[in-house]
Amino acid sequence: MAQSSQKKGNYVLPIAITFALFFMIAFVTGYQNPLGSIIKNVSGGSTIWTQLGNLMNFIAYAFMGYPAGLILQKYGYRITALLASMVGFVGVLLTYISGTIDASTSADLVLTVYMTGAFVAGFSMCMLNSVVNPLMNSMGSTPDRGNQMLQFGGAFNSLGATLAPVVVGYIIGGQATEISEVNPVFYMCMGIFALALVVLYFSKLPEAPDFGQKKEKIDARGAFRYSNFVLGIIAIFCYVGVEVGIANITMQFISNDAIPLQNGVVVDKPETVAGFIVGMYWLLMLVGRLVGGVLGSKMTSRAMLTSVCVIAMCLVMSAILISPESTAPILGISKDGGLSFELFDVRLSVFMLILCGLCTSVMWGAIFNLSVVGLGKYTQVASGIFMVMVCGGGILPMIQGALVDVVGYLNSFWLIFGLIGYMLIYALVGSRTKNA
Repeated sequence: MAQSSQKKGNYVLPIAITFALFFMIAFVTGYQNPLGSIIKNVSGGSTIWTQLGNLMNFIAYAFMGYPAGLILQKYGYRITALLASMVGFVGVLLTYISGTIDASTSADLVLTVYMTGAFVAGFSMCMLNSVVNPLMNSMGSTPDRGNQMLQFGGAFNSLGATLAPVVVGYIIGGQATEISEVNPVFYMCMGIFALALVVLYFSKLPEAPDFGQKKEKIDARGAFRYSNFVLGIIAIFCYVGVEVGIANITMQFISNDAIPLQNGVVVDKPETVAGFIVGMYWLLMLVGRLVGGVLGSKMTSRAMLTSVCVIAMCLVMSAILISPESTAPILGISKDGGLSFELFDVRLSVFMLILCGLCTSVMWGAIFNLSVVGLGKYTQVASGIFMVMVCGGGILPMIQGALVDVVGYLNSFWLIFGLIGYMLIYALVGSRTKNA
C-alpha cells in the first residue's frame, strides 16, 4: 500500500507538467485565428485567407504525425517534449520575423515567412500532442479513468484557447493591419517555450514500462486491423475540423457580418468584441472538460460522445435556421477608454454556436479513448497516426471558409452539422472493437 501511494505521489509533478503542455498547445495554436483578419488584409484576399495560418499550423500534423510517433517510441516522453519546445520557439520566432518585413513592398515574402513560421509551430504542436495524450491516458488506472485524466488535461487546453483570442483580439482592437502590431503575443509565446525547455530539462516524466528496452519493431499497419481505430482516426479528423471551424468561422462571422450592436449602434472595433465572445466558446470547453473529468469515471466514453453529438447537432441546426433578427445581450470587452466590460447585442445564432463549446469539449478524449481500446502494443504508434489526422483542423475550416464566399456564413455550418453526424455514427456503431 505504501509503495502504491508513493507511485501515485510521483505523478503529481508529471501531471502538472502535462497540464502546462496542454495549455501551450492551445495558446500557440489559438492565436492564428484572430490574426486571420491581418493576414486577409496583407493578402488582399477573401474569407479563405483568414484561415491561412490555421491551415499551415494544422497541415503540419499530416507531415509530422507519424514521425512524431516514431520519435516518441524511440526517445520517450521527456526528450520528445524537449525537442517540441525547441521547434515551437523557432516557429514563433519566424512568425515574429514575418512582421519585420515591409508588407507594402514585399507582401508575398511576408506571407511566405509567416506561413513557414505557422508550419514549423505546427510541428511542435504535433509533437507535444503525441506526448500529452498517451501520457495522460496512461496515468489513469483504467480506460475510463484515462478518459477522465484526458478531460482534466483538456480543461487546461481550453484555458489556453480561451485566452488566445481574447488577448490577441484586445491587442488588434479592430485597428491592427500589420503582423508587427501583435508582437507582444509572440514575445509571450517565445517566453513560454523557453520556460518549458528549462522545466522539462530538470524534470522527469514517467515512461512506458518497456521504454529503453530492446523491443520488436512495431508495424504501424497492425493498428489498421482494428476497425474502431480506423473509423476513430476519421472521427478525429472530423472532430478537429469541427472544434476549430466553429471558433474560427464564428469569429469571422461576428467581425464581418453579425457585427455586435451597442445601444443600437454598430461597434467600431468588432474584432475586440469578437475575440472576447469566441473566447467564451473556449471557456465553455474548459467548463465542459471539467464536468467531463468528473463524470469520466461514472459515464462510459461511448455514452458521453453520443450525448454531446446529439446536443451539438441540435445547436448547429438552430444557429443556421434561427431568424437573423433574433438577438440577445452578451457581456463583452471594450477597448474604448481602457479595458472595460460592457453589454452588446449579438445575433442569437452566435449564442447557439458558442454553446457548442460545451459539447466539443469532451469529444477528443472520448474518441481517443474509444479508438485505442484493444490496440495493446500499437497504442504509441497509433498516437502518431492520430496526429496526422489532426490536419483536419486546417483543411476543414479552409473548406468552410471557401463555402462562406458561396453560401454565406451560417449555411457553411451545414458542413459542421454533417461532420458531427459522422461522429455520432462512430459513437453508436463504429467504436465497437473489431479486430479484422
